[in-house]
Amino acid sequence: MSVGRPLGHDPEAALEAAMVLFWRQGYEATSLTQLMAATGLSKSSFYQAFGSKHALFERCMERYRAYMVRTMGDMLAQAPSGRGFLEGLLLGIADETRGPGARRGCLVMNSASEFAGRDPAVAHLVARSTASFMAVFRQALDQARADGEIPAHKDTEVLAAYILTNVAGLRTMVKAGADAREIRAIAAVTLCALD
Repeated sequence: MSVGRPLGHDPEAALEAAMVLFWRQGYEATSLTQLMAATGLSKSSFYQAFGSKHALFERCMERYRAYMVRTMGDMLAQAPSGRGFLEGLLLGIADETRGPGARRGCLVMNSASEFAGRDPAVAHLVARSTASFMAVFRQALDQARADGEIPAHKDTEVLAAYILTNVAGLRTMVKAGADAREIRAIAAVTLCALD
């Protein structure tokens, strides 16, 4: 009896490949055959490594959350200021209209739309991810307020939710075909909320 390919493959590379595939196509449109091709695993090795397509998707969602939090944290640490980070983040979404991986949107928001509240496990992961993203935005906003870059009366919790809403909306517009000029113009209006 064949037990499939042994787990000598790189599990991190396989997880990354699966995450990119889900991010590009969504959960429902991604077949087991496509996942096996992307990860380089036989069917039995796939199940041995990940258990099920849904379990793999959950791991990919968590991987994406950790990646985005780490990336934004690094951007914030390297930014000239908290406001500079937010400006760079929002205006930089225009760059997602071109290049490798263009127009994928946000895996978290794509999944929130695709599952539309019918999957409690995915809903939990979406909530966990959005809370993590808002925590980074709140940190940047608190820093900007402390540095006098935004008015002291601004509610950074509400603004963090507003930034998250706009980042998600801009990425959805990119996915829908908006051009870079349009994205930058909308991002500039979003930033007016910090004044």
